[in-house]
Amino acid sequence: MTEFDDASLDVTTQQAAEALADGSAQLIDVREQHEWDAGHIEGARHIPLGRLQAEAATIDPDQPILFQCKTGGRSTMAAQAFRASGFRAFNVVGGLEQWVAEDRPITPEDGHVAQH
Repeated sequence: MTEFDDASLDVTTQQAAEALADGSAQLIDVREQHEWDAGHIEGARHIPLGRLQAEAATIDPDQPILFQCKTGGRSTMAAQAFRASGFRAFNVVGGLEQWVAEDRPITPEDGHVAQH
């Protein structure tokens, strides 16, 4: 079970990968639809930032939430907002760009990190 430091807003891509593998957190990708379609992390849930508030009730409040975007800007805003609402929320530092730079897999197999 992956542990997270509640004093920090950020988690590493390594922590995110471990949490996905052991089921100890939920990963939410807040990028736009075309970015998701170009390439995403297997096991992530896609909720674009603009729909996050409307979808908040569908997110499990009992499990840590890891927010991820392209580089970490949008996911930091999401994590801060959810923390303010009482969730254990975190930002995946470096986002999908960092994930791919570390040679972690994305879906589809020939996927890529899309520009905004």
